[in-house]
Amino acid sequence: MTAQRDLARLLATLEASAREGEYAFVSRPATDAALAAEALASVCEAEGVTYVVPCEVADAHGLAYDFRAAWLTLGVHSALDAVGLTAAVADALARHGIPCNVLAGFHHDHLLVAAARRDDALAVLAALSQGSRT
Repeated sequence: MTAQRDLARLLATLEASAREGEYAFVSRPATDAALAAEALASVCEAEGVTYVVPCEVADAHGLAYDFRAAWLTLGVHSALDAVGLTAAVADALARHGIPCNVLAGFHHDHLLVAAARRDDALAVLAALSQGSRT
């Protein structure tokens, strides 16, 4: 699959899917090998390491979190230097009051949205794609 840069094509072919379960952002002051082994994503920052883990993993480790997220994956292969996709998606979700945290992978972008708004977010993204086709 060739990475796409054209925003109009990215939006027109945008399909979002949801992973099962709910996810939490947790932070540790330094690398935590046990969490790293169970994390689906991580980010190293000056303040520590953020891990994205299933809520059950955070609960099992006794880690507090205040945001339960649904994990959505955008089914388009956007180039890492593509311009506008993140902004278009974030704007559409923001207009509907849906919080969103974006993770970029090599092949896809991933959105962690409020778990309670998962279906709303999927509907907004479907409408965004449909609207770009007309």
